[in-house]
Amino acid sequence: MGSCRRFNRLLVAFVWLGISCGTAFGAETSPKIDSGDTAWVLASSALVLMMTVPGLALFYGGMVRRKNVLSILMQNFVLAGLVTVQWVLVGYSLAFSGDDSALIGGLKWIGLHGVSFAAPSAYAPTVPHQAYMIFQCMFAIITPALITGSFAERITFRGFLLFSLLWSTLIYDPLAHWVWSLGGWLHRLNALDFAGGTVVHISSGISSLAAALIIGRRNGYPQVPMPPHNLTLTLTGAGLLWVGWFGFNAGSAVAANGLAVLAFVATHVATAAGLLAWVAMEWKIRKKPTTLGAASGAIAGLVAITPASGYVDPLAAIVIGAVAGSLCFLAVNAKHYFGYDDALDVVGVHGVGGIWGSLATGLFANHLVNPAGGDGLFYGNPSQLGVQLVAVVAAVTYAFVGSFLLLKLVDAWVGLRVSSEEESLGLDLSEHNESAYALEVI
Repeated sequence: MGSCRRFNRLLVAFVWLGISCGTAFGAETSPKIDSGDTAWVLASSALVLMMTVPGLALFYGGMVRRKNVLSILMQNFVLAGLVTVQWVLVGYSLAFSGDDSALIGGLKWIGLHGVSFAAPSAYAPTVPHQAYMIFQCMFAIITPALITGSFAERITFRGFLLFSLLWSTLIYDPLAHWVWSLGGWLHRLNALDFAGGTVVHISSGISSLAAALIIGRRNGYPQVPMPPHNLTLTLTGAGLLWVGWFGFNAGSAVAANGLAVLAFVATHVATAAGLLAWVAMEWKIRKKPTTLGAASGAIAGLVAITPASGYVDPLAAIVIGAVAGSLCFLAVNAKHYFGYDDALDVVGVHGVGGIWGSLATGLFANHLVNPAGGDGLFYGNPSQLGVQLVAVVAAVTYAFVGSFLLLKLVDAWVGLRVSSEEESLGLDLSEHNESAYALEVI
């Protein structure tokens, strides 16, 4: 009898040990949702949305003339609605599904079919798939919003809406797939773009050049002075962009870990360096430092560090930001020599800054900082700079040619340019029948 009891206890012990080991091994091999990572990704999503509304909206709103401030605010605000619905219905699937496709995703996630709110994905194994999806949605929103600065004060609202919808679907989604999808051809080449230098800034900046050329100059430009009407709004917007950009870059670690810390620190110091470099250039050449220059320099630093933020150390980030501030200052001033009317300097800041940042990633990437990124030219791997150059050329070509064709199509279909009379009146009244600063006389 005693032997039976000892045998039963031994059997129970072995069963318990087997269950415990099985549970442990399962925990090691099966993805597990991490509440801290999930909280960080959701918070970062909110920060990136804040970059568009109200950040970018106020930044651009203060830079236009008084009669057009509501129109630019409206364009940025409505994109939060338009692109979100497009992203849920088809955009996310086109950008991130289809791992076996090098050029464009499929439709298996259309309407978020199969995109779980509880289970993770291959893109972010410690957060729910829908958390990653909504984080990427905020990137899809701000990218076409950046383009609004190039055609500010002269585009029809219907033309803007149609172009933005087509651009998001046919330009942004394929580019996102190329660079960030597991099957994308640039991803397979190991083109490094931590948070959107190629996908967001080069695409929007170069598309802005196409828009400025197709839509044409504002009436009176450049002979008639068109100064910003409210730099208080612009500086406030720039501050919101600076804060929100931590979600943009550090959030792209899709985890609350050391990589997020690295991207956070790199983002901040590059922004500081970009601000100081722009102000120094402006002070030396124009003899006066300006608040608009300080804001623009900060944005230039943010743009340039975006693709590199998860791959470089803080000292490299300072160099990247400082070069961006100087280079973008020169690029913005060069538009007068070339004669195009990029109203709010999207080409000079986002296009040029994005190109520099993507190439700088190929110079300063360091595998000791992030083994997943490898090394750049300055750390013994010149081939990475070549890959970055391929990505830049591909993004520039696709964004410019694609946007040029879409703009021509939209112009023929619904019209892009308001009439001279409507432009003179201002888009706030002619397009929306409202005035930003209407004062009632009592």
